[in-house]
Amino acid sequence: MSDESITDVFKEVTGLSMGSGIVMFLLGVLAIFWPYKAGIAVSIVLGWIIVVAGLAYVAYAFAARGTGSFIWRLLLGLVYVAGGGYLALHSQLALQSLTLVVAIIFFIGGVFGIVVYFQLRSLPRSGWILFEAILSLVLAYVIARPWPASSTWVVGLLLGINFVVSGFTRFMYSVQARRALKAIQ
Repeated sequence: MSDESITDVFKEVTGLSMGSGIVMFLLGVLAIFWPYKAGIAVSIVLGWIIVVAGLAYVAYAFAARGTGSFIWRLLLGLVYVAGGGYLALHSQLALQSLTLVVAIIFFIGGVFGIVVYFQLRSLPRSGWILFEAILSLVLAYVIARPWPASSTWVVGLLLGINFVVSGFTRFMYSVQARRALKAIQ
């Protein structure tokens, strides 16, 4: 490839990256403004992903060599299809479950963070580990205390924040990559 074609490909890739960054940022803003709708959307998508995984298990059952293996895979696939379908069609329940799981993850992460802090407290700046752990425990409490009412905002807000930060980061990295390319030309 010539240097000119490499430059063209680089510009195209960074342009696509900038565009996807803008889209992610805008979707994140929408999710922050409408966290309940975003959370329901996540629940529905998650339910359908489980359905597709169940269908894959059912198809995988036909590759089994023995009857026992076939029945086990088929039953597991059917459970996935039924469970995923139920969650996709009852997205409020899925959202409540997902919110509780998020609270549990923050709680466990906070507890582990405190354990790590006590193991590393002699290191410089180890207080940041304790800060993160305490923040995780506070977030777990803020989510779990009013649960299931917190289900209306937690998942969508966290998704929105993640999309805003990821979109902004992607856009800025792509802009910087283009500037670097111009500097070396």
